[in-house]
Amino acid sequence: MKKVIIFGGIAVALIAVLIWFGKKNQASPIEYKTEKAFKATIIKKSVATGKVIPLEEIEIKPQITGIIDKVMLLEGAKVKKGDLIATVRVVPNEQSLISAKGTVDNVRLRLSNAEVSYKRNKNLFEKGVISRAEYEAVELAYNQGKQDLKNAQNNYQIIKKGSSGSGAAANTNIIAQMSGTILEIPVKEGDQVIQSNNFNAGTTIASIADMSKMIFEGKVDESEVGKLIKGTNIEISLGAIENKKFPAVLNFIAPQGTEEAGAVQFKIKADVSLDDEYFIRAGYSANAEIVLEKKDSVLSIKESLLQFDRKTEKPYVEIKNTEGKFDKKDVKLGTSDGVNVEILEGVTKEDEIKIWNKTIKEDDENEDN
Repeated sequence: MKKVIIFGGIAVALIAVLIWFGKKNQASPIEYKTEKAFKATIIKKSVATGKVIPLEEIEIKPQITGIIDKVMLLEGAKVKKGDLIATVRVVPNEQSLISAKGTVDNVRLRLSNAEVSYKRNKNLFEKGVISRAEYEAVELAYNQGKQDLKNAQNNYQIIKKGSSGSGAAANTNIIAQMSGTILEIPVKEGDQVIQSNNFNAGTTIASIADMSKMIFEGKVDESEVGKLIKGTNIEISLGAIENKKFPAVLNFIAPQGTEEAGAVQFKIKADVSLDDEYFIRAGYSANAEIVLEKKDSVLSIKESLLQFDRKTEKPYVEIKNTEGKFDKKDVKLGTSDGVNVEILEGVTKEDEIKIWNKTIKEDDENEDN
């Protein structure tokens, strides 16, 4: 009885295995979706990051050292050439002032003595006692003394007031050197300023720019700079203005690059065409889209259809044959925009290309879910 039960159990198990194998053999093979090549326009672009800045910008610096007495305008104000921006009050160095005053007194004493000598010798010359040469030497010394006094007095006025004569207002008044918009006034009333000279850049009182002429200034990688051409039309997108692109023309490519974070970057500049509807502020962050290569109506496929040989790393696709199976076919690629890629060799417009990561069965299951 036990043997009958054991053999019966084995028989049932064998039948179950046969049924499982039968169903497995009847299961349909995995079917992959396919796509065909198509004609497309492929544009390869480079994006350069940077900012927009005024084409013309200057910094106004004082001609004298002193204290800001009054600031007439505010940042953002529009000015014309010659408009008064601020005034500077001269605060002379006491030691230099005393020294200059002493020089004036000394020169005045010498001039007084030269004047007495001149008058005496003039009388003697008129009486014929001394020669003309002796008289002219005394006259020259007297005239030089008068000039020395004038020079000493001017120097004293410059130290005391910042200028001599009618030029005082010109030196103490800080005026706009060009028409435009005041971008920045980094000083305030009471601040000390230093004049610009050969040894010091001087204190910037105001910076002025023509906001009607803006340029894009950015950087591109060395791998792409060789493909850029001056005069190329590009598009500028500003971070502060959404859904708006400004046309620009590339006009400068730096002849020398700079290394940043291990990569060599080259500076580029482009003239930006502004739109009267938008006010562009200096320093807006911007991106420039530069067309490196463009192919019109070329045979293309989606990059997602490509596969790469593990050994040779060469690209290939799988094409459906007449039996419904897929054959491996090497392809030669052209320009790519990151989504579509140009096919130079290996695929025709009629070929059905396997979507190797998507099956019909998977799609059906997704639709059921």
